[in-house]
Amino acid sequence: MTVEQANNVCIKQYLSGLNIFPVKEKEHYGMYCSPFRAETEPSFKVDYRQNLWYDFGAGNGGTMIDLAMKINQCTFSEAMQILENQCFPNSFFFHGKDTPAENNIIIEEQLPLTNRALIGYLAERKISIDAARQQCSEIHYTVGGKPYFAIGFANDAGGYELRNKYFKGCISPKDITTISKNTDTCVVFEGFMDYLSYLTLKNQQRPQTDIVVMNSIILLDKAMGFLKQHKTVHLCLDNDEAGKQAAAKIKNECDNVTDQSEFYKNHKDMNEFLRAKIVKKIETAKPKFKMKR
Repeated sequence: MTVEQANNVCIKQYLSGLNIFPVKEKEHYGMYCSPFRAETEPSFKVDYRQNLWYDFGAGNGGTMIDLAMKINQCTFSEAMQILENQCFPNSFFFHGKDTPAENNIIIEEQLPLTNRALIGYLAERKISIDAARQQCSEIHYTVGGKPYFAIGFANDAGGYELRNKYFKGCISPKDITTISKNTDTCVVFEGFMDYLSYLTLKNQQRPQTDIVVMNSIILLDKAMGFLKQHKTVHLCLDNDEAGKQAAAKIKNECDNVTDQSEFYKNHKDMNEFLRAKIVKKIETAKPKFKMKR
């Protein structure tokens, strides 16, 4: 996928694939509520003719690649990989032309998680392999005939979040993941790596309460219906501005909400906290040797 192809991905269609739609629409542009913060009046403009966006509230904008970098909080090269995997399925289109059929994502196999490279990646993230095997699968797929493989985490619409050491993306349709244990308590996460980190910290292979994994902070509104069914909601969101805004929205709309991010306040997210905790435990357990005179 070239830079030109990536920037030709239709922004309107890309956003609709994330369940983000214009509040007001004219022939050549649409006004959206910003996907980066909670707001009631739309301040995010998409120019349909030029295929560009501008966020009036933040004072910045740009191309499709810029938007992918900001939404996924990733580097340029990671955004290119994400767009290649998210936008080649039939549910997405290039700006001004249909997606080339030869570039469709095709799932070849869904297997139990056994690949050594994927197991090694989880070990680097300090994730319990047993928990990952219970919650995820190994997805082998092709894009334009080229083979790929990744850890797959299923969502409610039949799509998958994909991760390996070098790639972060998804197979559409993009959606949240809900796990129901018929409890009055729900724990909410931004991504499935934090969910797996939670299970690892709890020494569990399966959750004991209901779970929502948003798979992207911009799908919060879609998760609200499930969250409101519970008497107690525990938040395990990222310690950044987007996470704080999402936490504020949930606290405003749900009863009895507790913010668990206080327990890892010195870390970006729960996985970073997990890794730091395990490294510290290993360092503490190392024997101390004294030099003999």
